This record gives sequence, C-alpha cells and structure tokens, in this order.
Amino acid sequence: MSATVDSTTGPPVRSASVLRSGAVMAAGSVVSRATGFVRSAVVVAALGTGLTADGYAVANTAPNILYILLIGGALNAVFVPELVRAAKEHADGGAAYTDRLLTLCTVGLLALTALAVAAAPLVVGVYTEYDGRQAGLTVALARYCLPQILFYGLFTLLGQVLNARGRFGAMMWTPVLNNIVIIGVFGLYIGVAADSDGTLSNADTHLLGWGTTAGTAVQTLALIPALRAARFRWRPRFDWRGSGLTRPVRAAGWLVLLVLTNQLAYWVVTRLSTATGQHAVEQGVAGGAGYTAYSYAYQLWVVPQGIITVSLVTALMPRMSRAAADGDLAGLRRDVAYALRTSSAVVVPAATALLALAPWVIGSVFGYGRTTAADITVMAGIMMAFAPGLIAFSGQYVLSRGFYAMSDTRTPFLLNLVIAAVQAGLTAAAYLLLPARWAVTGMAGASTVAFCAGFAVTGYVLSRRLSGPGAASPLRSPTLGAHVRLIAACLPAGALAYGAARAAEGAGDMAAAGAGTLTLLLVVVLLARPFGLGEITAMTAAGRARLRRR
Repeated sequence: MSATVDSTTGPPVRSASVLRSGAVMAAGSVVSRATGFVRSAVVVAALGTGLTADGYAVANTAPNILYILLIGGALNAVFVPELVRAAKEHADGGAAYTDRLLTLCTVGLLALTALAVAAAPLVVGVYTEYDGRQAGLTVALARYCLPQILFYGLFTLLGQVLNARGRFGAMMWTPVLNNIVIIGVFGLYIGVAADSDGTLSNADTHLLGWGTTAGTAVQTLALIPALRAARFRWRPRFDWRGSGLTRPVRAAGWLVLLVLTNQLAYWVVTRLSTATGQHAVEQGVAGGAGYTAYSYAYQLWVVPQGIITVSLVTALMPRMSRAAADGDLAGLRRDVAYALRTSSAVVVPAATALLALAPWVIGSVFGYGRTTAADITVMAGIMMAFAPGLIAFSGQYVLSRGFYAMSDTRTPFLLNLVIAAVQAGLTAAAYLLLPARWAVTGMAGASTVAFCAGFAVTGYVLSRRLSGPGAASPLRSPTLGAHVRLIAACLPAGALAYGAARAAEGAGDMAAAGAGTLTLLLVVVLLARPFGLGEITAMTAAGRARLRRR
C-alpha cells in the first residue's frame, strides 16, 4: 500500500464492464469453490487425515507444484500483457504471435509432463521421507496424477487467450466440472471400499489417481466452446526465430526464479509437515497434525482471495496492461488502488470470520466420514494461524499484478525473496521448537508473518515506481487508512460473531458458522458509515437498490 497507489483524481475506475466481468468470474468462482468444498469433504471422508491421505495429497499436489514451478507462474503473469501488446503493435492484431507463443508453450508442457512422469520416484523423494509401502503408494498415485501438468498448462494458456479477448467467465466456471468428476470418483471409492480398513488396493490407486487427472482434462476441454464463440482458431506455428518471443521468454525466466523461491519455501513446509505427521502418529497425538491438515486448512483459507481478488484483478489486467503500454501510470495507479480497496472490503471481513469462527467453519466443511473431532481441532488451529495473513496475501497479489502489467517480472522476483526467506526460516523454527501437535500450526503462522512482510515491502516499492521521486510517505496512503479503519470495524464484529456462534452451536457446526457469519456482516455494515468504509457503504446501497427494483 502506498500514497501513490491511491490517486483520487482522474476518471473513475469503476466501469460497468469491469464490475460485470468481475461479477461473472466471482459467481463462477463461488460455485467452483462451493463444489470444491464438497470435493474436499468427500476426499477427507474417504481417506481421513492420516498417512494414506498424506500420500494422496502429496501425489495430487506434485503436478501443480511442478507446473507452477517451471512454467505456470510465467504463463499467468506474462501471457495477457504480451497478447495485449501484440494486438496493439502487430498489423494482424497479434494472431500469428499468439499462435507462435501457444505452440512454444505447448511443446514445453509436453516435455515437462513426460519428464515428470518418468521422475515420479524422485519427485516424491524430494517432498517426503517416505519409505516402504507408503513410498510405493505415493509414487504410484503420483504417476497417475502427474499428467495433470499438461492439462493445467493448456487450461491456463487457453484461458488467458480468452481473458485477453475480454471473455472471462469460462475460465472460472469450468473448474466446477473438475470438482464434479472428482466428487464422483471418490464417491465411487467410498461405495466400493466401505468395509475396508482404509488401505488402498492397486485398483483403488488406479481409480483415485486416474480419476483425479480425468477431472483436470474435462476442465480443460470445456474451454473449447468458449474459444469457438470468441472466434479463436489456433494454428500451430514453429517459425519462432525473429518473431519477438525473446521478450516474453526473458520475462518468464524471472518468474520461473520467483516461483522457484516460492516452491523452495513450500518444499520446506511439505517436507517438515509430512515429517511432523509421522512424528505425531508415533507419539500418539490425537488428530492428524501433518501435511493433510495444513493443506486442507490452506485450501479453505485461500477461498476469499480466489473468489474476490483474482476475479477483480483478472478483469482489470487487460486494461492495466494497456495503460502501462501507453505510459499511463496514473491510470495504472488508479486501477491498482481500486483493486486494493474493493477486494479488501470483502477479504478483511472474510479473514475475521475465518479467525473467529474457525472451529465451526472447519467442522461444517470437513467434519464427515473418517474425520474425528481431534482432526477438526487441529485444522481449526491451523486456520486461525493462517487467517490474519489473508489480508496481506490478497494485497500482495494485487500489487504484483501492477508490476506484471508493466512487463516487469524482475522486481517481483527480488521482492518475493523476502516472503520465501521469512516463511522458510520461521517454518523450520516451528518444526524444531514446537511439539508435534503444534508444529504445523506454527508453520501456518510463519506464512502469515511472511505474507505481511512481503506486502509491506512490495507496497513501498510499487509506490515509488508509480510516482517517482518526491512521493508522499506510504504511511499517509488513503488505501492504508481504509485498511486500518476496516480492520478496526471488524474487531468488534468478530467478537460478536464468535458469541453468536457459541450460542448457536447446539444446532450444529453449520448453524453456528451461519449465525456467526450473519452477525459479523450485520455489524460491519452498521459500522461502515461511522468508520468511513466507502466501498462497503456503496455495496450496501447497490444491494438495496437491486432489492427495490425487484
């Protein structure tokens, strides 16, 4: 956050098209996340949170880690600015350039996928200390899951083509199909393995591994109708020499380094949390205090950022890229400030709810099947440690896209070193200093501290970049002031929400979570005007107007 990411002059950024596009994506993301909760609940009900679940979680996470590590981050951050620039500068509207860039990336994805499948034992060995049957199960699942790398990549490539053409909905809605497929796969497993002891047979391993990959394939293929509607036809082109691909490749190189540092920190988390899970089992700790608990708490924690911040910034990114290409730093500054303020109006209350209502929220989503009360307690503690970091995590996402719009990937890499170093160092400290029951909770707290440090440093640097020498101090930022007022309003709201949940918990976790959430929202809305929360006041007024029209 900064003074210069807050200009209040110039034309407003709240265009109907951006809000409409953001709303379409947010709606898709809500449905996707909702079905994702069902998916996670079914997976936990089928596998629990013990070592078998850890093995599946590692195997299913590995393709995403490798994809993001080696190419995914570059595709997400580089593709839209490059396509917007090509459409502006090339006589054919960037059609040939798009074909070449897609072809180059697809060839890289195919090679990466083949190497990853062949190296599955090495991949599993890097992230775990498993041996014997546990190692064999995890490697087998990884071989069936690693082809997801190809489908993740194609989904991102084709989705970014749609985004650059102003078609935002499909990329947010098609993951629903992925969730439905996996819900069906694990529902089938629960049916056929209802009387088992939780040990996976070879047939079970094939079903869960290939079924998970099938969901990713369906998600990718579902983009084809939207591409046809956008009149996009991909013609593979291999004439890469002298075609201007050097710039995106160079930019992608910095992003690969950025993701590498993130994944090194995540490797520390994965390695130490899986080891903690084994220690917890050996010590007879009640509840699965290992990687699976960390992973599922993280998946739930990140939902508000995925629904609100990602949707809003994705809709703004083409315009931010055009402003940067035109040298309009004031326009870029307004868009970044708008994204920060608007996303925080939802993310800060959401973080408060996750902190105050963690036991009931976790119980509502994961309290089924093999999950025990002790498992819920462990995951709730992890969620509470994660919750404050959501505000910084969301803000960091917005600020980094400001750099990407300017085709600057080097600065975010350098700034990200702060996050990775703090997270890895504090995670190791939690593992070494805390007992097995609390070590993974400490790792979640380490992430929160790291995100806050990264947000502060990135905000300061982007402020100077967009304003130049002589800019006002970031401590005088209107956006920073808005965040502080919003947090102040959410403190009493969170306390009252906790009380409401306690009063309603006799009716079950879902009723308690619902009562707490409604109380929190009501208090925040009531405090919006006296605390000067303009975005929340505007949202409330818009909602009332919509109700009056109906």
